[in-house]
Order: sequence, then C-alpha cells, then structure tokens
Amino acid sequence: MRKDVLTFLLFVVLAALVWYVHAMQSVRNTHVPVLIQYTGKPGAIGLKEPGLPDTVMIEVRDAGARLNAYHKNPLRLTIDLHSYIHGEKGTIHVPSDALRRSISDILQGTSKLIETSPDEIRCAYFTEKEKSVVLAFDGEVSPAAEYQITTAPTLSRSRIKLYGEDRALNAIDTVYTEHLILSDVYDTLDVRAALLAPHNTRLEADSVDLRVVTERFTERKFTVPLKIIGVPEGYHIRLFPKEVEVSVRVGISHFAQIQAEDIQAYCTYSPERTDKLDVDIHYKNPYITAAWTYPAVVEFILEQ
Repeated sequence: MRKDVLTFLLFVVLAALVWYVHAMQSVRNTHVPVLIQYTGKPGAIGLKEPGLPDTVMIEVRDAGARLNAYHKNPLRLTIDLHSYIHGEKGTIHVPSDALRRSISDILQGTSKLIETSPDEIRCAYFTEKEKSVVLAFDGEVSPAAEYQITTAPTLSRSRIKLYGEDRALNAIDTVYTEHLILSDVYDTLDVRAALLAPHNTRLEADSVDLRVVTERFTERKFTVPLKIIGVPEGYHIRLFPKEVEVSVRVGISHFAQIQAEDIQAYCTYSPERTDKLDVDIHYKNPYITAAWTYPAVVEFILEQ
C-alpha cells in the first residue's frame, strides 16, 4: 500500500513538472504593469487632478518564461516631459503611438505589445507661484550611553522652494521635516527625513538628508580658585574652602583642548545668606558640554 502511494506521488510530481515546462515554453497573452517615472518637469509647473499615472497596464504576448520574468521584475519607463510642456498652462499629451513605441523599446525582442491601458497619457498643467522658505528639523535626538551630540542635527540644505497660490505662500516662512525620534545614537547617523508640505502647497522635493554626529565623552577634573562677587563696599568675605574641584564633560577628540583657564568658579554674595553660598560655574570653551563642582556649596564669613 505504501509503495503504491509513493508511486502515485511520483507521477503527480512528474506531471506537474511537465506542465510547468510546457507553460514556460507555450506562447500566450498576459497583463503586466509598467512603472513610469517622469523627468523634465519644471518645479513651478503644477498638475491638475488626477495627475499623471505612475503605472500603465499592458497586454503582452510571449513565452511563459518571459512573461513570468515581467511579473517578477516589473518594466520601468522614463518619460521626459520637457517636449510636452509649452507656455504657462496647457495639456501634457503623450499620444498612443508615442507611448506604444516607448513601451515596445523596453520589451524583449520576442515580446509583442498587444494593448496599453490607458492608451495615452493626458494631464492639464498650470504654473504656480514659488517662494524660498527656511527648512528646519522637527524631532528629538538622544545619544547612546557614554555618547554626546557634538553639533545640532544638520540638514543637507537650509532652504527649499515652495509652490502654490499667493495667499497660501504668504503665510509660510518655514517648512519642517516629519517629527523624528532618534534614540541611542552613536557615531555618525545619516537618515532620510520626509518633508511636510503645508496645506495647498507643493515642495520641490519630498525629503531631505539629516545628519547627527555624536562621539564618546569623558571627564576631566581641575582645581580652580573660587571667586566672590557682589560684596558690599567696605566688607570682605572669606570663603571655606578657597578652591573647588571642577569636573567637565568633553568629547574624547577634544580632551587635550580643555585647560583650567577655560573655567571660572564663583559665588555671588546675598544678604539673605548668612553662612553658606552656592558655587556657580562659567566656561568659555565650546567643547565643554557640562560641568559641576565639589563642593557645590561653601561656607563664608563676612568681615567689615
């Protein structure tokens, strides 16, 4: 019984194999998509709905193997609109014969084009007003542990052209990226950020490159003298201690560029404080990203 089942399954597999070989060799018709990309359209040219189609369906005749390849790897056609746009408004018209000829050129030599749908491309166009606006990043960036952001996130361009009617453009000065949350960033991160076109407007590009640069940080310690400011005339203040230890955070690449002279530690006298003052820090070196002292509070005596 088991032997009979195995024999039956073997014949089923052989039959399926014969059918598949026959299907791949037999000539037949099928419908496949052609993906269209448009070039040569000036930025200020707007298109009326429904716009230009991004896909054309075609009926093509060929052997099954070739048709199967068209399904796995869709055909791609580029249409240059430069020669179809004349004046500030009009109609883009790619006639049937031109469309069929362009599609036939990207088919394999054994394939025969039977029909296209639509059989022509037609779309009304008009000229919009344009305005250059500021491009800004919208989002949050947090570095990975033991890393710090060395510079603010930067975009590959600072301005972008915006198209639309005057009343829509007049109220817009800035265009933002999509809101991005980038977490645990380390080293250099490059991402593509989508742009958000304000209502009733159109952008010359739909995305922009964003770069975030981070590096590992370390700490460096200095002992610096403590200064006092705001002392009333005729009085003298003695601080305990007179020096404090300052720890600064700095990127590893700039560790050697931090000196004690870059840091000032001081207290501001207040008549409301009777025996202790807070220690504040001022630093002028741009590579210092954070600083703190020990102690953070010191004692003082006011002498006349």
